Amino acid sequence: MALLGPIIKTALNLHEIITATSDHVVAQHKVLDNLLNTAKDTSFGLYYDFNSILENDDLEHAFAKAVPFYDYHKMDQQWWSQMKEGKPNITWPGTPNFLARSSGTTGKKSKTIPVTDEMIAAIKSAGTRQVSALTNFNLPTDVFESEVLALGSSTDLSEENGFTIGEISGISASNIPEFLDSFYRPGKEISSIDDWDERVQRIAEEAKNWDIGMLSGIPSWLEMMLRKVMDHHNVDSIHEIWPNLSVYTSGGVAFEPYRSSFEKLFTKPVQIVDTYLASEGFIACQQRPETSSMQLITDGGIYFEFVPFEPDYVEQDGSISDNAPILTMAEVEPDVDYALIISTVSGAWRYLIGDTIKFTDVERAEIKITGRTKFFLNVVGSQLSVLKMETAITELQEKFNTSIKEFTVSAKKIDGEFQHVWYLGTETESSEKELAEALDLSLQEANKNYKVARTKALKGVQVYKVQPETFAQWNDHNKKKGGQVKMEKVMDEEKFKAWEEFVNSL
Repeated sequence: MALLGPIIKTALNLHEIITATSDHVVAQHKVLDNLLNTAKDTSFGLYYDFNSILENDDLEHAFAKAVPFYDYHKMDQQWWSQMKEGKPNITWPGTPNFLARSSGTTGKKSKTIPVTDEMIAAIKSAGTRQVSALTNFNLPTDVFESEVLALGSSTDLSEENGFTIGEISGISASNIPEFLDSFYRPGKEISSIDDWDERVQRIAEEAKNWDIGMLSGIPSWLEMMLRKVMDHHNVDSIHEIWPNLSVYTSGGVAFEPYRSSFEKLFTKPVQIVDTYLASEGFIACQQRPETSSMQLITDGGIYFEFVPFEPDYVEQDGSISDNAPILTMAEVEPDVDYALIISTVSGAWRYLIGDTIKFTDVERAEIKITGRTKFFLNVVGSQLSVLKMETAITELQEKFNTSIKEFTVSAKKIDGEFQHVWYLGTETESSEKELAEALDLSLQEANKNYKVARTKALKGVQVYKVQPETFAQWNDHNKKKGGQVKMEKVMDEEKFKAWEEFVNSL
């Protein structure tokens, strides 16, 4: 056993004890108070009179009453565009050095979100807490002095109009402290390679020189990389290359659909730890092995608000209705879908991030991501969240003993009546009819709204099998090399038409 492992583990455990937040309501009040005080003299703070809000005894509700909701386009057009022109003190003091390009953007123009020094510090702090929380898991002590391989976007950031621009993972990696360089892989040189295939090839060539104990990255990226490493060295398990590999911190998309295919790459136990890092900040991470839920980082520079995700409060385009009730950490309930609203140390205010969550443990502030505000499948009242779809897909994998790592679905009018049309990335020999019947039954058993819809407006379910690599090819087709766009689980009519045309062209 390595000598330093127990020492590092003890130090991390002590850090976790010191920094752990037990009262999330109090923590959130402090965060909001700090945000308002820091930004009260900015253009945004003066416009909405933050000083008056701060004088109110009920800070949270005064803030909600005074400041309207913003989505990216409204925030950017009305406020951030001025900052991007070089004007200081717009929504946050000074001018940020970094802009994060949203990796999920599929429109013609990428979203660029300010990343302040305070946000970089908050992300570093959250990352340290995440690593500290690993002491709660039953891991080999050696892993705490092994190396960490983080596979994200290229750290070769671009310069534009005085800003450094890149995806948040690339910005974070470029700001790793020097003392951690010896533990971080693939290192800044390889991480700066923009071409995905070249970067993965270099990782494969260097893999045997590293002692990797932890992996981090989006599942689809990691799986492609691990297979490349194994192929390059002609081995059957990644543990033949990295025997100390014990932890994988996932993020960006749900891991569960990838579990079965990942486990085929391992011959030793690997602990999966979920994280929730968005372009707007580090929002949550898993803290304990008893659950796969993630704990909101309630003292990390982000103030959270929650809107019940119900048809009366959420418009068809995913925006929030003016009459929607606003809940704070003190008011939420478990097992209710909420649209997530954030205000941050990067100058985002009452910002609709686009994700929906539910609390699994309110006291611990533990959540699961349930979907996207725009991507609930609710055209005919089925109210299907992505989480419910992924659960049904997992059941399908178990029933048919197959792997289904990717899928997409849309409500499509066929002969004048709506049907849910699914495309599953699978190599199973089971028929499309068998898959459709099993999927339909699973969703009816899990969701009463879906069951009601199936007796009324939703007349049928169709399933089409495609090769798993079709989804990566679709991403390449959209000029997002290497799967670096999150595949949309739910597509609108226009995008689904383009998808079907693409599949038929293969």
